Amino acid sequence: MSTRTSSEDTTPVREIPQVDDETPDELGAFPRLTDDQVATLEVGGARRPVRAGEVLTREGEPSQDFFVILSGKVAIIDEGDGESERRILRVHGPGRFLGELGLLEGQVAFFTAEAMEDGEILVVPAERVRELVAHDLVLSDLILRAYLVRRHLLIGLGSGFRIIGSCYSPDTLRLREFAMRNRLPHRWIDVEQDERAEQLLRSLEVAPEDTPVVIWHGEKVLRNPPNAELARVVGLPVPDTVRDATQDVCDLVVVGAGPAGLAASVYGASDGLNTVTLESVAAGGQASTSSRIENYLGFPAGISGAELAERAVIQAGKFGARLLVSAEVTGLVPEDGHHALPLADGGVVRGRAVVLATGARYRKLTVPGIEALEGTSVYYAATHQEARMCGTDPVAIVGGGNSAGQATVFLADGVSHVHLLIRSSDLGKSMSRYLVDQIERHPRVTVHRNTEVRTVHGEKYLEEIMVENNHTGEQDTLRVRALFVFIGAMPYTGWLADTIALDDHGFVLTGMDAVHVREDGNRRIGDRSPRTLETSLPGLFATGDVRSGSVKRVASAVGEGAMAVRQIHEYFDRS
Repeated sequence: MSTRTSSEDTTPVREIPQVDDETPDELGAFPRLTDDQVATLEVGGARRPVRAGEVLTREGEPSQDFFVILSGKVAIIDEGDGESERRILRVHGPGRFLGELGLLEGQVAFFTAEAMEDGEILVVPAERVRELVAHDLVLSDLILRAYLVRRHLLIGLGSGFRIIGSCYSPDTLRLREFAMRNRLPHRWIDVEQDERAEQLLRSLEVAPEDTPVVIWHGEKVLRNPPNAELARVVGLPVPDTVRDATQDVCDLVVVGAGPAGLAASVYGASDGLNTVTLESVAAGGQASTSSRIENYLGFPAGISGAELAERAVIQAGKFGARLLVSAEVTGLVPEDGHHALPLADGGVVRGRAVVLATGARYRKLTVPGIEALEGTSVYYAATHQEARMCGTDPVAIVGGGNSAGQATVFLADGVSHVHLLIRSSDLGKSMSRYLVDQIERHPRVTVHRNTEVRTVHGEKYLEEIMVENNHTGEQDTLRVRALFVFIGAMPYTGWLADTIALDDHGFVLTGMDAVHVREDGNRRIGDRSPRTLETSLPGLFATGDVRSGSVKRVASAVGEGAMAVRQIHEYFDRS
């Protein structure tokens, strides 16, 4: 096996084990199955011998089987950008199982699994494992937890596909954002900074002006692909891969897959409604950009927004909901007693009832020159991917809400210093007390009260920001490597035009508020009392951050998603 064990020079990687040593299980990612658990998996599976050098799973190709190692050893390999770049990531022995989150979600493999010596394996169809994860409490917890951690580790190792493109290219930024938001293991090679980029492009016969490109181990090339094409290659469900979603009239269409939308999907599908969920970018919404949510019910140690979303996606799929990504809805049209939702890439999804859960997006900071630094050192999310790009350099965070507080606590554990900039004098005005306490006692956090950003400086990457005290006018310069922005919320409702009643800020009005605003008869609910989450259009409901008057908390968004399904049943009963 012509494989070397090494780390790459552009990305911090964990220590690579010796070829003959089994990778220790330090994070619960590589548990060993008991004999009873192997016996459970063997029902519907089959044992077979394996020879040294046999490839069980190949990076970039669909994986349909779950493997348990019964004897011998298997190496997990990153194919790199060519034969000389192959590197062993992990080594597993008897009792361990292979795979990661993509196996449960129907994605391609982001690594190669190759037998290192003769042995025996148990092969179980992935569909059988999905059933076990949905119904076997012990195996579900064991496999799902391991797979979630493994996805996190793969992202940190920079395994998977490569995006080659310029830090100045909007399309490079678009592809990177799509990959990051969907938590797809990948690596970005900046043609402006990375010396390998030119050689790689030459070997692929791709001109620099044709970038960005996406490659798998130096072979498969997608030239500036739309998000939907990348999603299709990776195995994410897009509208044209689920044909009946655009041909039938569904009971329920959910627009948006943040906490409110995912909750509506889970409760709708579990209640037996034919449910389709449309998401323009990635499941999780704003919550998926939170590194750790510590006050969500049932998770005393906290949970990351991304993990919460991953678990909800699997749960929704268990009940039969179909979640489609890269499915941007462009309008809402009443049609023969139901709602028609045209998609940006073509096709129309129709539903008897619709839940709007498109959420809200952080407002952009209106500072000259900041747009040129977005994606390279100005961010609107603080996940492990953004943290990895910051290294240990100092950073600044703008915002006084919980998202800014969670980002501060998370980033302060890895960087040399965090400057938290808030416009008011009271950190506890909009932030939960538990976050305020953690921030105030953290030795590497400085809170700048009554402070706003006036200018940013940096050519390719942020170098420093100039801030000003909005009471005294005193100015100061902070040398920081990255700026994170979490200010205000802007609803994603422009595509609704004047279809339904909105408030002055563009949030969707529901209940009595929706009825009172529109008195033209066509917009009224009718002769009945409006339901609390129903909009001015019968059968159209709004939940979560997009709704006027919402609480802007993950828990309340989830609750509204469940409430909306209850009210949809009432709507169906009277229709």
